[in-house]
Amino acid sequence: MTTAPMNHDNHEHDEMLSIEEAAALLRVPVATMRYWRYCGDGPHSFRLGRHVRYWRTDLILWRAEQANRSRHD
Repeated sequence: MTTAPMNHDNHEHDEMLSIEEAAALLRVPVATMRYWRYCGDGPHSFRLGRHVRYWRTDLILWRAEQANRSRHD
């Protein structure tokens, strides 16, 4: 299941992260980030030229959704 970003239109004060930085923030291997992206799961990502990027806010919201979802399972 792909989760759309909550506030994808207004990231003017947000920080753009590389896949390595996003993996560090979520405390998962970069390979896991790549797998999630390949499967269409995981946090919202986008390409900036040849580079995959993540908004910090999207990562934090996704992590919170995962925590809430696991409590309801």
